[in-house]
Amino acid sequence: MNQSAVRGMLTLAQLKEKIESGEVETVVTVFPDLYGRLVGKRITTDFFMESVAGTGMHACDYLFTVDMDMEPIPGYRFANWETGYGDFHCVPDPDAMRMATWLDKSALVMCDIVDENHKLVPESPRGILKNQLAAAEAMGYSAKGASELEYFIFKDSYTEARKRAYHDLETMSGYIEDYHIFQGRREEPLNAAARKHLSNSGVPVEFSKGEWGPGQHELNIRYAPLLQMADRHTVYKQCFKDLADELGWSVTFMAKFHEKLAGSSCHMHVSLWDKDGNKPIFPGDKQIGPVMGSDQFRWFLGGWMKHVSDLMPFYAPTVNSYKRYKAGSWAPTGIAWSYDNRTAGFRVVGSGPSLRIESRVAGADVNPYLGYAAVLASGLDGIENRIEPPPIFQGDVYTAANLPHVPKTFGRAVDCFEKSEFARKAFGEAVVEHYLHFFKTELHAYENAVTDWERKRYFEQI
Repeated sequence: MNQSAVRGMLTLAQLKEKIESGEVETVVTVFPDLYGRLVGKRITTDFFMESVAGTGMHACDYLFTVDMDMEPIPGYRFANWETGYGDFHCVPDPDAMRMATWLDKSALVMCDIVDENHKLVPESPRGILKNQLAAAEAMGYSAKGASELEYFIFKDSYTEARKRAYHDLETMSGYIEDYHIFQGRREEPLNAAARKHLSNSGVPVEFSKGEWGPGQHELNIRYAPLLQMADRHTVYKQCFKDLADELGWSVTFMAKFHEKLAGSSCHMHVSLWDKDGNKPIFPGDKQIGPVMGSDQFRWFLGGWMKHVSDLMPFYAPTVNSYKRYKAGSWAPTGIAWSYDNRTAGFRVVGSGPSLRIESRVAGADVNPYLGYAAVLASGLDGIENRIEPPPIFQGDVYTAANLPHVPKTFGRAVDCFEKSEFARKAFGEAVVEHYLHFFKTELHAYENAVTDWERKRYFEQI
């Protein structure tokens, strides 16, 4: 896919024209951190064109060692107080320049993080995905995908929500609004703006719709090669938060905002293609359940399913992620595959050129670069080792016995990741060590916290 042909995407020459015409006055130059948040700088157009476009910019390497509150965490080999927290080099990706029309006269440029030898920093989320894409290319493949993200909208601003410690927030609807057109109109100030601005900023939108919670929505974007999709996913979240903030509303991509409400998912659709991205690999002449597929389709599915537990923190990176996995919740519990069955963690959909695998494992809190890297690593291992998937499952997965279960807690998932030989083989010791420390830091923060639940339960009656 030619990125420059997508509305809102820019070549460097087109960015220069936008700057000269006065359409762009600020270049937001960014990269994803370990949580998938965009960090970076707002750069003047003159300085960007004169310096950053050609030689890149620098940022403090502590950004890959901080927690959610931006506190530097000791114990990382990558960067620490002993090494003085130096800089790393951020190089603009010429294929990842776009307008950011929801911002005033702004363009947004995504960077790769490289070392002093101009090689990708292996611990960087974008670098992790790029390395897996290189592995796919070496095997003669490319991959395309799409993220289906869900989110809750609130009438409260982020500032108001923070002051109230996120208690008693008012969702935009008082009832479940799945496919609901009447209630959806009330949320159009945000959703319509997002559809417009994303479509004009290199993130083509298909539709938005109400979801299975009050104030919960889903907005779907067009599929793309996986690196482009991960970028689109990240820009999507940034755009939504900016637009909600401007309206005095708030939006959350927590996997489970409230125990009484639906969780928010990120359904990941993936298909394998030839190296040039012109020919789909999954269609074939083998009967696989109700579909006709290739050996590669079957083995990719087998590998993806086999390694879910090995790489679970890449799909579900927080303590909160694991609150989704409940029977009857539309989130998966058993690791099974089926055709067009929403109780299965792996839902095969489409046929012929549209044949693809939808995984319902990840929540809306997934870092898409890590999530798609995990998909590719697992699926390619499936092809390389001809891993067969289990037989197709028919019926309600929630009521099935003897199926392997997704890890039920973050602690269990981190333990599986730490013990996984496959993770080390796929990503390297340095990457596993770095992210293991990252996930354990998040886990320990939770284990040391005293929660509202504990105060409500024990304050008076214990």
